[in-house]
Amino acid sequence: MPRIDGRANDALRPMEILPHFNQFAEGSCLIRCGKTQVLCCASVEERTPPHVPEGEGWVTAEYSMLPRANRERSKRDVSKLKLSPRSAEIQRLVGRALRAAVDLKKLGERTITVDCDVLQGDGGTRTASVTGGFIALALALKKLVREGVLEELPLLTTVAGISAGIVEDQLLLDLCYEEDSVAQVDLNCVMTGDGRLVELQGTGEGRPFTLEEQRNLVDLCQKGLEEIGEIQRRILGG
Repeated sequence: MPRIDGRANDALRPMEILPHFNQFAEGSCLIRCGKTQVLCCASVEERTPPHVPEGEGWVTAEYSMLPRANRERSKRDVSKLKLSPRSAEIQRLVGRALRAAVDLKKLGERTITVDCDVLQGDGGTRTASVTGGFIALALALKKLVREGVLEELPLLTTVAGISAGIVEDQLLLDLCYEEDSVAQVDLNCVMTGDGRLVELQGTGEGRPFTLEEQRNLVDLCQKGLEEIGEIQRRILGG
């Protein structure tokens, strides 16, 4: 089965990350994965939520889609007076992923909030938010070090996300919307730069899948995430 954009089954969509996209945020980037575009902005506050232990910091995320990010206009969450369940699930995922990359004690008693706003969605918005969100977070932390607020960079590793799935019984990496919408199996994978799993979300949309298929999908994701990690390190200069 040829892919809609002519890619090999194990190939990523073209990825572009534009750092410092927002002049006001402490860290920011625009990430493009194929036709998907997400603006990620990291903001620093010198306080922490009540649940955070004394002496530690906190990293969290918020996620939303612009009304015309999709093929049809969707209502803004604010117009519904509450966050949609999908947005709430995704922002918790992004927050968990980003915290896995940070030493919260070295961050100190401050909060970094990473806003991920989908400008255009064509599949993989949550994984693009993790990947771009990490860049925004890292840039904000580097700024704190440059300004003398932090003595050292509290990053433990990089973190990124990618999707894979089974479409017409073929394993595909980095699904676009047309593939994702007909996938028999859909899997989202978040890993650290040293290959440890942070999150694995797999769903048998069209049929159940085996443990062997899951392992093969994870291996496919790891290959893509290694490529993404190289892009992240190149942007961050290390």
